[in-house]
Amino acid sequence: MTPWIDTHCHLDGFEFAPDRDAVRAGAREAGVGLCVIPAVAVDNFAAVQALARRWGDGYGLGIHPMCVPDAHERDLQLLEQALEAEQDDPHLVAVGEIGLDFFVPGLDTPAMREKQEFFLREQLKLARRFDLPVLLHSRRSVDAVLKLLRQVTPPGGIAHAFVGSRQQADAFIRLGCKLGFGGAMTFERATRLRALATELPLDSIVMETDSPDIAPHWLYVTAEERAAGRPQARNTPAEIPRIGQVLADLRAEAVDLVREQTSRNALQVLPRLQALLAPALGGA
Repeated sequence: MTPWIDTHCHLDGFEFAPDRDAVRAGAREAGVGLCVIPAVAVDNFAAVQALARRWGDGYGLGIHPMCVPDAHERDLQLLEQALEAEQDDPHLVAVGEIGLDFFVPGLDTPAMREKQEFFLREQLKLARRFDLPVLLHSRRSVDAVLKLLRQVTPPGGIAHAFVGSRQQADAFIRLGCKLGFGGAMTFERATRLRALATELPLDSIVMETDSPDIAPHWLYVTAEERAAGRPQARNTPAEIPRIGQVLADLRAEAVDLVREQTSRNALQVLPRLQALLAPALGGA
């Protein structure tokens, strides 16, 4: 039986400092056999590597678009050196998290868009050079990301936290990408996203949490509740089976089928995960 795979979770985040190992153990007990931990900047490369190796998981190395304002071309050189040094590490499964973000104020100026696009283009080149798929961030920037993917096409990837149109979804699929679905899909008001989750071929979907962010509806704390002093809930990979059940219900399919197919999809698009699967099953 193929376990659930969380293809995107930031378990190196400070939110997990008090109980990081317990969080990963809890996810494993819930049936999440593998996690993929993306880096966001050169200063957390070592952290994601150490966690993935300790837990038998996968990791990605890359420079997140929200970190680009503080990044320098030297960071791209450091990324290249890290990919070179770790290219034989079985836990290195992707270049990521990389992409474009035109949502955050200040990141959508012409100068910052140009800098983000430069960093994405250079990281796509590195992914192609080292034969690694990519973990793609595309908030308010799907078409711009697709344009660069067509110019520099890596060996596959995942459109993380996908919220685009069916046309954009099909474009990613044609470029060898899978689409990441997670907590956002669990909200009834997310009608377009839920329609996509229903209509897309199941072999195009992978599961993710983006822990500690993008909490599913059962963990979400409203602005009013936060104003009243209730803290925002922390998402964890242990939520993957329940999120997967939502996907199964939307599609009117058995949850075991959803688990099996989405995990196979993850193994296909992130082929280095395959070597980690048997040890994960042995430790489950």
